[in-house]
Amino acid sequence: MAVAFSGDPAAGEAAFRQCTTCHTVTNPAGEMLAGRGLAVGPNLYGVAGRPAGEVEGFKYSASMAAAGAAGLVWTEDQFVSYAGNPTAFLREYLADPRARGAMTHQVRREQESFDVYAYLATLAQ
Repeated sequence: MAVAFSGDPAAGEAAFRQCTTCHTVTNPAGEMLAGRGLAVGPNLYGVAGRPAGEVEGFKYSASMAAAGAAGLVWTEDQFVSYAGNPTAFLREYLADPRARGAMTHQVRREQESFDVYAYLATLAQ
């Protein structure tokens, strides 16, 4: 049974190009499905539905590690909120005005975040 997403995976593939400066999508076999090979941000393979802060070998910010420990899971809505303003999202999620996100890019159009999430989800199916 296919999972329905609010975004368009094809549009998400195009929008994800701006994310490839920092992120890759590499499957468990080591095949890079998207990205430029840089590992500034975590591998986004399987991000849909994954607990936050759990990519093995990636050093997360203290705030992201705390969010993961507090139970954050990357649902579509959580992903979209985070991508729009990582620091504001973490401050609200953790109820900590000093929380900071390490991701400096903000996705300005909410629909692009929905599209990227749908694209990433399809890569892991």
